[in-house]
Amino acid sequence: MAPEHEESGSQEVDAALESWRQGDCVLGEDWFVHRFDPAAPLTPESESIDLDGGTLVESPVAGLVVLTQTCDIVRSCFGPNARPFIEVAPLVAVDEEIFRQVRHGWRPGYAYIPAIAEQRLVADLDRTMTLEKGVVAKWQQTQGCDSDEDRRKFAQALARKRARAAFPDDFTKLAEKLHKRLKEKHDRQSPEGRALRSLREIRVKAAPSWGATKVSIFFWFIKDDSSVCPDESSWDTLCSRWLDLVKPAGRFNEVEGLVADLEGIPASEYVDSDQLDLDHLSSRPAD
Repeated sequence: MAPEHEESGSQEVDAALESWRQGDCVLGEDWFVHRFDPAAPLTPESESIDLDGGTLVESPVAGLVVLTQTCDIVRSCFGPNARPFIEVAPLVAVDEEIFRQVRHGWRPGYAYIPAIAEQRLVADLDRTMTLEKGVVAKWQQTQGCDSDEDRRKFAQALARKRARAAFPDDFTKLAEKLHKRLKEKHDRQSPEGRALRSLREIRVKAAPSWGATKVSIFFWFIKDDSSVCPDESSWDTLCSRWLDLVKPAGRFNEVEGLVADLEGIPASEYVDSDQLDLDHLSSRPAD
């Protein structure tokens, strides 16, 4: 049995975390900690550490965001089913172009947080850190998501980071021209730019499979319900233009696609396809 003063302290932590939710943040200079190998430092921060300074390095960040699911945040940190830990990621500032791509869900290495969008801060999902809940209990809480929809999108961004497909290299090569066009036109004040910004996501299906010797590719360009394109013929024109950039080659013997909203794509097609994003299509790691 835990000493009475320890249980009392745990209850105070539990009470402090009752209002916290996944996606909530602490703002202001904070520190992210990671372990490194002194014989092979891989970041500027680890390279600056004295060889006698140990194997942990602290990096200043603009804040931290909670990644742990809400149900585990509010569960007690003591008792037989204790949940004493919280997982966080650092907040980083990105340029306007990257920020728009993150907001649109095209950069799975990051997550968009609506409440701090004005500061152009996003969650850097390539770095995570585990803390005891007592640390978080002392933070000044900033609510990250204002609605159920925002919280759902944040959770989906976390899931996509871990569950995204590993596309084969020859498909990445095949889609290079499409990737270039998406990047060039996405932020333009043109009909195509507005159409790209109104896409909810782009999905691709390989039949019979990505590993087959002959593969048919089908793109689904899924638009939001509040589409800005004036009519279906405009979407058809844009779809043809995008598909023309992905010419059949090698084992990819057929490339087709359609524009649809969520009601127009069969559930089986959605489940059997993989989401594209700019990181997927990059031949080198995204900046």
